Amino acid sequence: MSTIDAKRARAMPSPYPLGSSRYWDVLASALLAALLLFVVATFQQHGISNDEPVQHTYGRLLLDFYSSGFTDLRAFDYLNLHLYGGLFDIIAAALEPLVSLSVWDLRHLLSALFGIGGIVFAGLTARYIAGPRAGCLAAVLLGLTGAWSGALFTHTKDVPFAAAMIAATYFTTRLVSHLHAPRRSDLIGTGLAIGAALGLRVGGLFAVIYLLVSLAVVLVPRQRNLADWQQTLRQLWAPLALIALIALVVMALAWPWSVMGWHNLFDAATQFSHFSFDMKTQLAGRMYEIGDVPRTYLLWYLAVRLPELLLAGLALGTVLAARLLWQRQVTATLLTTLLPVLLAGLFPLAYTLATSPALYNGIRHFTFVVPPLAVLAALGVDGLLSRVRAHRVVMLLVTAVLLATGLDNLLLLVRLHPYQYVAYNHLIGGTAGAYERYELDYWSDAARESALLLNHLLRDELGSAPAGLTVAFCGESAQVNEFLDPRFRVVRDWPSADFYISATQTGCDRVMGGTIIGEVSREDVPLMVIKDRRELVGPDRLVLPLAH
Repeated sequence: MSTIDAKRARAMPSPYPLGSSRYWDVLASALLAALLLFVVATFQQHGISNDEPVQHTYGRLLLDFYSSGFTDLRAFDYLNLHLYGGLFDIIAAALEPLVSLSVWDLRHLLSALFGIGGIVFAGLTARYIAGPRAGCLAAVLLGLTGAWSGALFTHTKDVPFAAAMIAATYFTTRLVSHLHAPRRSDLIGTGLAIGAALGLRVGGLFAVIYLLVSLAVVLVPRQRNLADWQQTLRQLWAPLALIALIALVVMALAWPWSVMGWHNLFDAATQFSHFSFDMKTQLAGRMYEIGDVPRTYLLWYLAVRLPELLLAGLALGTVLAARLLWQRQVTATLLTTLLPVLLAGLFPLAYTLATSPALYNGIRHFTFVVPPLAVLAALGVDGLLSRVRAHRVVMLLVTAVLLATGLDNLLLLVRLHPYQYVAYNHLIGGTAGAYERYELDYWSDAARESALLLNHLLRDELGSAPAGLTVAFCGESAQVNEFLDPRFRVVRDWPSADFYISATQTGCDRVMGGTIIGEVSREDVPLMVIKDRRELVGPDRLVLPLAH
């Protein structure tokens, strides 16, 4: 290449410029520090999610399995928890006697730290592909996503798994980019991340698929004959064996049932692919049995739950990719680098469209697609900024729009605090537009605040109540019992209860009569209500049919 050609190549705007400015790294570090402060300041404000009591029991039972010398097998007969890895629950159970926090606050803090790790790895992935600015943008976009930053504390199955998956995506991206001379740190990181993902859910097999497909795309075009394949296998068998060994050990430690039979991993994957039970979910104002939801259920929920800025970034990335394809500028190096992220963000969506699995709670079970989508959106925004940087007025206008949109989303999260996970975007009118049309507080996060509110409302009356007052709750009793005054008694016999606490989720608040004496609301949307039922008599005390 001549000197003139070299200068011209350097002057051409790259869709993914490798920036070197420390400004974006400093900004990303400041964001991380702010998120950590947010976690420390707020982790004790959340309720107990529906599954946490059984999850934590599972963690304790797994510890008993190890402490008994592998003779206490109760963990593998406890409900259907043997189908899940116990990595998070083992850690939480092991830390329980070592800290002075309540076990639920401990779990929420630990889950949030996993979630911060997910933001870090999303930022590192975008940074590796496109430089510091893209890395910072990915962290910002993921932090502004209520389905992530609001789920940090209570989604103790979903967020840790998603964090492990984006970590696996990061190390897979690095690995396939240096496949000619793989770095030991990338091999170890890939094995640990995939093992951690499998140690949480059998869905970690997706990470294995991403790795194998990425390797195939890189290797197959390079092989011209049998001799080439033999040489490649001689070079790669040891690195791949190291990844597999590390992943297997981590999975076995966190999920011992998975290695107690050669078919157990397959059985878990098969059962979850046909997993369904008697439960309903809400989509666009219509109730569905979870096994009968439309194939587009997940796509629909992503469209209304992801913030506008992230959706715009995905659109920009799609346009940029189409332009590169049209201009035939998609190089093998670019495709190799992007492939793991594309697979992580898009393969699960294609999977749900093709298989139509049972789905509920919006995007909860596919929270792991949110970090890679944030990475892809960051690449789209970064690509736009690169293309307009030479036009000062346009650059200022684009920057202003991005800042205004991001600020609007941040203010929404502030108004929803601490229930940011019920955030919906403006496409359906925000959280208010989602009320009675989409799932809101499905984890009953507001149960803590509701129980404390009932304590406050009846603080004088409780002192003179000779036999105590009874409370019914639409959910697991532990979710309110932990925070109610001890003089309240939580009962399962709802018609006999003096008070009724329920989320407005899927209309459970309407099945019991009573006078509303308190509610927890955000954005003028009631998330949970408290009803006084003491004046009701006869048929008015009975459970009412819920019309859908």
